[in-house]
Amino acid sequence: MADAASDIATFVETVHPYDSLPRDELQRVIRRFQPLHLKAGSKIYALNEQLPGLFLIMDGSVEVRDSSGSLISQLFPRNTLGERGLLADGRAATNASALTDALLLVLPAAEFRRLTNEHPVYSRFFTRGKASDNRRSDLAFRKVADLMSSPPIACMPTDTVQAAAALMRDRRVSSLCVVDDKRLVGIITTGDLTARVLAEGLEPAATPVLAVMTSAPVGLEEGALVSDVLNIMLERRIAHMPIMDGERVIGMVTQTDLTRYQAISSASMVGEVARATSATELSKITARIPQLLVQLVGGNHAHEVVTRLITDIADAATRRLISLAEEEFGPPPLPYLWLACGSQGRQEQTSVSDQDNCIFIDDSFNESHRGWFEHLARFVSDGLDTCGYVYCPGDMMATNRRWCQPVRVWREYFRQWIETPEPMAQMLASVMFDLRPIAGEARLFEELQAETLEHASQNSIFVAHMIGNSLKHAPPLGLLRGFATMRAGDRRNQIDMKHNGVVPVVDVGRVYALMGRLTAVNTRARLLTAEEAAVISESGARDLIAAYDLIAELRLRNQAAQVKAANRPDNYLGPYDLGDFERSHLRDAFVVVRTMQSALANGRAARS
Repeated sequence: MADAASDIATFVETVHPYDSLPRDELQRVIRRFQPLHLKAGSKIYALNEQLPGLFLIMDGSVEVRDSSGSLISQLFPRNTLGERGLLADGRAATNASALTDALLLVLPAAEFRRLTNEHPVYSRFFTRGKASDNRRSDLAFRKVADLMSSPPIACMPTDTVQAAAALMRDRRVSSLCVVDDKRLVGIITTGDLTARVLAEGLEPAATPVLAVMTSAPVGLEEGALVSDVLNIMLERRIAHMPIMDGERVIGMVTQTDLTRYQAISSASMVGEVARATSATELSKITARIPQLLVQLVGGNHAHEVVTRLITDIADAATRRLISLAEEEFGPPPLPYLWLACGSQGRQEQTSVSDQDNCIFIDDSFNESHRGWFEHLARFVSDGLDTCGYVYCPGDMMATNRRWCQPVRVWREYFRQWIETPEPMAQMLASVMFDLRPIAGEARLFEELQAETLEHASQNSIFVAHMIGNSLKHAPPLGLLRGFATMRAGDRRNQIDMKHNGVVPVVDVGRVYALMGRLTAVNTRARLLTAEEAAVISESGARDLIAAYDLIAELRLRNQAAQVKAANRPDNYLGPYDLGDFERSHLRDAFVVVRTMQSALANGRAARS
């Protein structure tokens, strides 16, 4: 792990956001970085310690733990740590130590603050999506549409109180809108049932809702701010607020909604995951991910922030299940590494995800060790399924013996896929090029990843096959500036925003990473680093990233709307349900993706 100035300079120049600084500023910052060599297990900083600066990992891996010692995350080269404390009071908010022998670069705290104050591109990188952005973090300034329950659950004024109570019980709500001829005439709550029915000795089966409801309840338009809801609730001492479109009720906001919305955050959920004692307990936490998606999308967070935060929860759940497995089955007989591929590997999970994972085992493995790893794989995969990460339909899981092997076997897998790129090999290679370490000995993967990228990029036949494989998913473009929507069935007039929207860009990004021998796994990061490495031109990268951002964000917005409507989120969107402006831009985005696919197929890779 050489720390020569030239090596540090070469490394830092490729790391975002330093690559976006002016040249003279970049040279100054490079000179400020100080190398820090650490042995495995060495402390980097402890909770509440004064931080000397920002840490940038150049080599090795690091683990971050909370105050209770629970694992929060594992970090690898190009990741930073310490920024959370530096942006607050300068003291460490977590505990960090070297997981393996490591080389860290330390940027002094004063230099970090200077860069944050003087360079917006640097500041945005470390503060984007954080609480310092009051427009996004302050609940009071959100629109009520971001958190209302819709569609509202309603009854008629002539229904009996008993029927209304049964409906509230069955639907697990604390209030009902009372609607007559599609017009809101009142509201009835569990409080009304207590104070106006039971306390007054009325007969529930004979009393109509009309007799005990609150007539002409105050309501707000969906464009109102949450602060409006809070003010009215406090002033009138009410706990339920209908949301209106004219005289028609379209949703309901309750005090419970407000409390739940404020309480949910990815950080708090990761913390809960780290303290869970069973898969069942974990499942109660991951069940809140759809609501987290609604909250993040409602806060206008970028799609890559939303999917990263959601994936962090899956990573934490995986690591917690691994810890629980080791408690049950004893310590591992050999060093190993649990990896994720698919959307978890790329840190692109939404509220709709299955599981894709595998295990790399130290080469001292023999079949006498097999039983322990089979128990581990089954325990973790079953636990993930309980948490809502359903079993992979293609059996790309560690429970499949094929994907639980020593490194020497994995090396042979990649060699065969590269040298004999038949269709199945292409598919498997595509999946496995998205591998990302989750827990264990990262060294078992790092060397193999580097040599595989080197071998694959030099094999022109394999690259050509991977390019061909990347063209199998086409954007849903029809004739005359229309969309190629589904023609029949439940999805008629809809498009698949995953397989025909996001996946074509994922596939193209993977090929760029292969051609440039780039270790990034996240699709957007691959496109950015491909531009930096001149694998793709600046204009091509800019257009493709903009197209990808639009497609991915519309997909997330659609899922958030489905969750708010109490529907199961999926990847299908009706393009003709969009306004003319958005529909036109979505089609333009698909045109960009198809153009970039064509450029890749023609061997130009959009370099010109």
